[in-house]
This record gives sequence, C-alpha cells and structure tokens, in this order.
Amino acid sequence: MSAQRKNAITVVKAETRQRLAELDEPDGLDEALLNNYENGAGAIEGAQFARISAATSIGRGAHAASAGADRTLSRMSALSVAPKWFMRDYLATKEIILSSWFNLLLICVPLGWASAFLGWGPISTFTLNFLSLIPLALILGDITEDLAVRFGDVVGGLINATFGNVVEIMVSLFALFKNLFTVVAASLLGSILSNLLLVLGCSFFLGGLFNSVQTFNAVSNRACSSLLMLACIGISIPSAASMILRNANSPTPDPDADPLDPEVHERWILEVSRGTAIILLVCYMCYLAFQLKTHSYLFKGDDDDAVPMLTLGTSIGLLTVITAVVAICSEFLTDSIKDVSKQTHLSEAFIGLIILPIAGNACEHLTACIVAMRNKMDLSMGVAVGSSIQIALFAIPFNVVVGWATGHPFSLDFTPFAALVLVVCVVNANFVTADATSHWLLGVQLIALYCLVSVAYFYQ
Repeated sequence: MSAQRKNAITVVKAETRQRLAELDEPDGLDEALLNNYENGAGAIEGAQFARISAATSIGRGAHAASAGADRTLSRMSALSVAPKWFMRDYLATKEIILSSWFNLLLICVPLGWASAFLGWGPISTFTLNFLSLIPLALILGDITEDLAVRFGDVVGGLINATFGNVVEIMVSLFALFKNLFTVVAASLLGSILSNLLLVLGCSFFLGGLFNSVQTFNAVSNRACSSLLMLACIGISIPSAASMILRNANSPTPDPDADPLDPEVHERWILEVSRGTAIILLVCYMCYLAFQLKTHSYLFKGDDDDAVPMLTLGTSIGLLTVITAVVAICSEFLTDSIKDVSKQTHLSEAFIGLIILPIAGNACEHLTACIVAMRNKMDLSMGVAVGSSIQIALFAIPFNVVVGWATGHPFSLDFTPFAALVLVVCVVNANFVTADATSHWLLGVQLIALYCLVSVAYFYQ
C-alpha cells in the first residue's frame, strides 16, 4: 500500500471518521448510542430514556413505547455502561464491516474451512477460500490505513509497506512452500498487470465519465514510471538470459562444465535472480525514503488531520486476527490449485495470473475507482501504480529471498511470453500516463489490453 493509497482510503472514510470523532464531543457518546438504538442495534439507559420514548412513540401509545425501550434496555444495556473507548471501537468495527457489500462474502470464511476439512472437493475449497480473501483484503486495507494515520507518515508508510499487499504475499508464499513456482510467478505478475491495466483502466474510464479530462502530478508519475521500468528490466533479464542459454552455446561461470547442462544453467539463473532481488529490494527502500521523507510533499493527501477510528490495541488485535485468517485461507486455496487445474483444464498460469489477483486487488480496485470519480486522480494513480511498484520491487524479490533462505529455489526465470507481456504492459502504461492527463478512452484501451492478455493465457 502506497502513501497515496493511504490518503485515498482516508478520503473514502472521511465521513466515518467525522462521525467517530464526534464521540469525543460533549454528549457525543449519548448521541451515538441514541442513533444506534434508533437503528435497532444498540441501547440507552438512564437520562436517555425519555428521549428514546419520544423517538419511538410516533403512531404508538406512550405505554407501548416505554415497554419497547425497557425490553431494549434489558437486552443491550452493556453498551450503555461500557467505557467510551469500547463504544468507539464497537462503532468503528461496525462501520468497517458494514462499509461494503463485499463484506457479505465473510460468510465464505467458515464455509471454505469446512470445505477443506470435510472434503467437499477442490473446486468448492478453492472457490470459497478465494471469495473469502476479497472481504479480508478490504478489511485489512482499512485497519492498515487506520494504523498508518495513528503513527504518521514514516512509521505508517512502513506499516503500509508491510501489510499493504499481505494477501498477495501470503498466497505467493504458501505456493512457494509447495514448490508451485509457476503459480508464484503468475500470481505476482498478474497482480502487477491487474493494477496497471484493469484497476488503472477502470479508474480512467469511470473518472472520465464524470470529468471530461483529468490531470495528475507529473513529477511523481515520472518517478513511479521509471521505477516500474527498472523493475520490469530487472525481472526480464534473468528470463532473457535463461532463454539465450537454452538456445545457444554460451560460456558459463565454470569453463569445464557443459554449457548446455541444465543444472549449470539453473544454478547460474538462480544466482543472477538472487543478486537482482537484493538490488530491487534496495531500490524499494530508496523508493520509501523518496515517498515518505525527501519528497513526501508530492504524496500528501487532502486531509492530513485525519484521526484514527480504532484504539491502538484493537487495531493491532484485529490486524493479527485478520492476517491469521488470511494465512489459513491462503493455505487451503493453494492446496487446491493443482486439482482445480486438472478438473477445470485451466492452466496454473491462468489461475495465478488472472483469477488470484482479483481477490488481492479488490481493495485497490474499489478505492481507486471511488477517488477517480471524485476527480482525485493523484490518489487513484497512487493506488494503482503504487501497488504495482510494491509487488515488483518488494513482493517478487522478497519471494526470491525467502525461497533462498528456506531451500525453495524460486528464480526470476519467467517464461519468455510472461516477460514479454510484462514489458509490453509496463511500456504501454508509461506511454498512456506520460502527459499526466487521462480520459475515458484511455481507460478503455487499458482494459482492452488486459482482456487481450487474459485471452492469450486462457488458450495458452
């Protein structure tokens, strides 16, 4: 999650934060409890009783209103005597859970686990756990952003960097530990393409429907575009080298070895990939310093006075629980990929490149489109492009390093076609955003390119 994604979610959640901030006003908690009661979800007691009776007496007798209030008091009195911090966390958690219709998919979490334990079949297990990751990604985005608001730009940026793409990282790590290297490469590459083409394209299209021509910051766009191009080159070099070594009698580090020996090639590509991964991680650290420190003014949001919705303890607790749930769902999801591929005749590359990124990018997609329709294209660009940079400069090399440390030889040796697709899509995205303006037709072009890639992988 980039700093601009944090700012974008802050804009989307501005009304919610305002309502929760009113709890700190005199009588603010009483007003919140009264509203909660009138919505059928809370209770009031003591001095608020008369106000409840008046609010509920329309079309009824006063005696009936009092009886109804008494019943509510007996059922929900714990809320009215709870500490203010508890009531604030209760209302904030309720706002987070009810903030999107996608969160109805939370029902798939227990169903997905039941499918895995009771043997309902790989397709059911994959589908239910895949659907579970969509609301979990949305909730994780809200909680991570809330912690970032609390701790400020630098620490908050590091929190965003760690948890901003936790769904994609979890899925790729579990696939890595199962030696599903094709799924690892495809899911991370697919996340980049999904953000650069689908998320950005939908943002341009929907924003262009409400605004004729939209503009965004050219300086930050050039910096992000050059970083994406650097990551693209870094990822493509091992793939290109591998292709050359397989088709030519090239010299190898060991002059006595057969240059066409597959083991020699694999070791050489692995060493190049690990060196490249370290360089990309260093570049990512530099990007964080650029974004959070030296040029932070380029990424500032419109609302720097935002206040956290949740208390610190509740935020950390929810973050821990949701991350653990994501890990379990990711485990069940990756366990079923091979069987799903066999039964549906969909390649592992298509599942990883096209299907899996939908769950991880749900938060980016929703947030980017909302702020684009509000004509805040700097934030929308930051969400889509910033997330792509995090995957390219952090998630991919992180998987290489973790595989190195755990004995799983994952390299940057993507297929030649995958490397070509990445280069074409990054070059196209840089070309489309070069003049720092957008309209709906550019969005159509980006979405069309994503569909072309999807069709190519479907029939691959």
